[in-house]
Amino acid sequence: MVFQVCIKQVPDVSASVDTGRMVLNAYDASAVEECLVLREKYGGEVRLVCIGPDTASETIRKALAMGADEASHIVVDDLDGLDSGAIAAILAGYFADHPYDIIACGKQAQDTDAGLTGGMLAELLDLPYATNAVGLDIDGGLLVTRQADAGREQILLPTPCLVTCSNDMNDPRIPSLKGIMAAKRKTIARVDAATQPVSATSVTGFEPIPDRPPGEIIDGEPVEAAQELVARLRQEARVI
Repeated sequence: MVFQVCIKQVPDVSASVDTGRMVLNAYDASAVEECLVLREKYGGEVRLVCIGPDTASETIRKALAMGADEASHIVVDDLDGLDSGAIAAILAGYFADHPYDIIACGKQAQDTDAGLTGGMLAELLDLPYATNAVGLDIDGGLLVTRQADAGREQILLPTPCLVTCSNDMNDPRIPSLKGIMAAKRKTIARVDAATQPVSATSVTGFEPIPDRPPGEIIDGEPVEAAQELVARLRQEARVI
């Protein structure tokens, strides 16, 4: 069984923006870990694919050090000009020529939080898929435990299939010294994008979240305070 994990290099959200430190997307790290666990239980191969600039090779090495078998690097110098649809199209072109039984993606990326690429990729590949997985197993297909609005549910997907993974799924392993040394010997295949899609959307700018106005306490007896609150909600906020 071939597990393909789509990974992304993102800014380290725990560090100062000025450092420019880049790391493996936390949601993708959980997807790598879960596929490694499945490989250890049932056999197979865990392969990685990453779209990004040359500097992304360091992040790919770190994911290989976790225990993945091999990796492909689709070199794209500028990701800022590519939206989720464009990324999904590049990945779909890649998977047209590379085998897979299960494609695992993080449910979103830490830098954009869009959470759209996985579903778009499944559509382009015409694959059954499930989102927001918190557990995976093999049982006549891919048994996905996912977090839904009203609790957890299980979905059995026939393979080949695609799943997007939550970072609540597991605690990704820290690479051992043996794993780090082994990763240095593993080949990262450089792959040209099969297509050069044009993004349908663009980012026009970023602004800080505006401060919320301070709250106000309505004094008085409970009945009078409630009446005053209702009056303000109706006349000032116009929400009732």
